[in-house]
Amino acid sequence: MTGDEEVLVRTEGRAGRLTLNRPKALNALTHPMVLRIEEALTAWWEDPAVETVVISGAGERGLCAGGDIRAIYEDARSGGSASADFWRDEYRLNALIARYPKPYVALMDGIVMGGGVGISAHGTVRIVTERSRVAMPETGIGFVPDVGGTYLLALAPGELGTHLALTGAPVGAADAMLCGLADHFVPAERLGALVAGLGQEPVRDALAPHVGEAPPGELPAHREWIDHCYAADTVEEIVGRLIGSGVPAAEEAAAALAAKSPTALKVTLAALRSARRLGPLERVLEQEYRVSCHALRSPDLVEGIRAQVIDKDRSPRWSPAHLAEVGESDVARSFAPIGADRELNLAAADSLQEVPW
Repeated sequence: MTGDEEVLVRTEGRAGRLTLNRPKALNALTHPMVLRIEEALTAWWEDPAVETVVISGAGERGLCAGGDIRAIYEDARSGGSASADFWRDEYRLNALIARYPKPYVALMDGIVMGGGVGISAHGTVRIVTERSRVAMPETGIGFVPDVGGTYLLALAPGELGTHLALTGAPVGAADAMLCGLADHFVPAERLGALVAGLGQEPVRDALAPHVGEAPPGELPAHREWIDHCYAADTVEEIVGRLIGSGVPAAEEAAAALAAKSPTALKVTLAALRSARRLGPLERVLEQEYRVSCHALRSPDLVEGIRAQVIDKDRSPRWSPAHLAEVGESDVARSFAPIGADRELNLAAADSLQEVPW
């Protein structure tokens, strides 16, 4: 193990440690990083010396800001397949984490977005701190929540998940726990002691001395208008309810939606509603893979990344530019089969003891 590796893999006592090691890039995931994490988890699966897995991010800014957006931008522009290959292995990793037979402890400190949610929120023990900012901001770049994000957000109470998926709004510790994205609050200054304990004790014993009460969240005060507005059948009706609610926060949400890709908003709503019916995570990941592959060939993904990350002018020119111009057939195309040889086929695990791929 060397300090310049993108994922540091080691054991400390009874714990297997994974540290994402691209702090200058907010630990954004690359394809080799995904493969390295899967390799380590597979090796530890039946290793009796490793009783717990702990994943964290190098630096103090965050666990992981998501996938390598610039790489996706270049691939989409060139019409390549590197992004589809990356997502295939990333989504397989998400499923592996969700079914892992040993405690998988994710330290969701700082920024945890997109792919960062995928490698943490499917774990068995998810720790947030006062610095945590958890989000699925994909609609802002013309994309749709993936890495099992539509599965997680579809399970959130009421319509909270719909609100977070469409607006891409980040949440703090208490709201992340309310939405089912995290389990425990631990002050950031206690993380070092917690990790040391995980190397010596079972998770429950190591965790108990450090768990505290999270600072109050913001979402509970907004549940009434969120649940009412986002229960509508269409994005247009959701926006109409938000604008007509007379609630300043709801009107701010409507303004946030106006800046997002109209196509991404409609596909996201359809994906969320479908995720509620699909069943296990694996089925939802298979749906997300189709949607992601179709998005790779859409103009909005390239334009969204250009506006937010490349040129940073924050003025994307969406195509189509208005919700009314996105028809049902346009949305349906995002869920269409992509070919038997390209589909992501994940076997839903009946038992956590099933051998990994």
